Amino acid sequence: MDFNKLWQNFLDTVTNHYFDLNGRVSRARFWYFILVEFVVFIGLAIVQSIILHDVLTALFGLAMLLPNYGMATRRLQDTGRNGTLALVAFGASALLNVVSLFFWIGGIAGAYGFLSIGSIIGLVALVAGIALIYFCAQPGQTEANAYGAPPPEWSPA
Repeated sequence: MDFNKLWQNFLDTVTNHYFDLNGRVSRARFWYFILVEFVVFIGLAIVQSIILHDVLTALFGLAMLLPNYGMATRRLQDTGRNGTLALVAFGASALLNVVSLFFWIGGIAGAYGFLSIGSIIGLVALVAGIALIYFCAQPGQTEANAYGAPPPEWSPA
């Protein structure tokens, strides 16, 4: 496995396809992107625990929101599905974070409100996220579909 090729795939996605919703992406390219992102996140979490600031992983997560959404949409399109499921999963997750922030600001009274609406939004985000992982793990269509030609084969070897 060529770690330089993995890193180049990650950088290419972040710089050239930051919010690209057009076309298709192969299963290998998608999951290796997720792997590198996870490793970078773990590294940032370790550094964050040393310097005692909670801002590094939050900023990284915010910066990676659009590339993740774009990759998930293009991965779903490779399997022949519409990217709307990715929008539901990412939208519900973002809404849950916003709602929890507002209820956190509200104190104890906000906590009671969060238990009702936050639970519903969290359940939607959980179910959509599980479905998104399942569909992204499926093999892509070998022929051209409504979203374009099959992506080129990619391997980190």
